[in-house]
Amino acid sequence: MRSLGLDIGDKRIGVAISDPEEILASPLTTILRDDDDKAIDAILELANKHGVQRIVVGLPYSLDGNIGTQANKVMIFMGKLSKCTGADIETRDERLSTVAAERLLLEAGANRKNKRKLQRDAAAAAFVLQGYLDSLKVFD
Repeated sequence: MRSLGLDIGDKRIGVAISDPEEILASPLTTILRDDDDKAIDAILELANKHGVQRIVVGLPYSLDGNIGTQANKVMIFMGKLSKCTGADIETRDERLSTVAAERLLLEAGANRKNKRKLQRDAAAAAFVLQGYLDSLKVFD
């Protein structure tokens, strides 16, 4: 089974995908989010193309563990997405995933800031999805 990971921001949505065995998450793409309906259509197109059965959404809790403004925005988007797909939708705490992705990209030598932003969002989605996949293996 394949899973899709999403890092949902106000301007961009990072997308990652798992391998069929759900061992490894890889950055896939970044969707520009200027219209939620178009963004959802793009997510659904990717999910259908890759045979995705689960979507893992990074939920940006505040550092103190509370649900803040950004997490509420993500939950509203998830609600819209869930009405359009038969895939299971799970959430995963994504605190600091974007920071971790940015560090990895800098260490890997990514340099142009605009290109790095697009890569960062997909890498953050992979970071979230990998954490979810690793948590599944703990219970195997």
